[in-house]
Amino acid sequence: MRTKEEIRREIWEQMERTNVGAFPFPLKGRIPNFKGANEAAKQLFATNQWKKATVIKSNPDSAQKWVRKRALEEGKTVYMAVPRLRENKCFIKIQVEEKNAAKAATIRGAFHYGEQVHPRDMTQIDLVVAGSVAVNNQGQRIGKGGGYSDLELALGYEFNVIKDSPITTTVHEVQVLSEEFPQTKHDISLDYIFTPRKVIKCEKKRKEPKRIYWEELTREQMERIPILKELKEIR
Repeated sequence: MRTKEEIRREIWEQMERTNVGAFPFPLKGRIPNFKGANEAAKQLFATNQWKKATVIKSNPDSAQKWVRKRALEEGKTVYMAVPRLRENKCFIKIQVEEKNAAKAATIRGAFHYGEQVHPRDMTQIDLVVAGSVAVNNQGQRIGKGGGYSDLELALGYEFNVIKDSPITTTVHEVQVLSEEFPQTKHDISLDYIFTPRKVIKCEKKRKEPKRIYWEELTREQMERIPILKELKEIR
């Protein structure tokens, strides 16, 4: 089985080599943006899960900007994590008028138009949109390597704001692989994958992690993520 980093490198290089990647460049080290990201988002918009959702958690990356913009235009509430979860109020709650949706859908705009909130003050999340570097049909996902996206969901479970929320992603077809990925306890599993050309209902092989697995955390994570320190102290 290849390592996650080997898979990431292959995807980043292939997307640049085949010219399917999109600004910002380089793709390496990022959740890669891709040509057709808007079309992949439209596949999500057509689902009942999207239509029923009033509160969405989304990653802040360029590939999913169409998702955040459309959600805000439709009057949905969007939660984005503060980069690297660097504050106790580690999520940004965004609710704006339609005319400000495009600006508020960016990282800078989220801080300007949104409000930082503690996880205990969040409302129930109906739908999760995660950024991905690579995925497979079993719903396994590889991010850019920081582990923050998985921790964000673990926090959502700990504070009971994510329960049975569908977990989705939008990617280019070249990011969908057939091989199995290495997994940790915190790694999230996807329910649906949306590409510009198709919708994949994942054949999940394991249950979703429903809490923080403290034994999986590194000393660096404990030192640099304030909300983890807070949670540990009250346990």
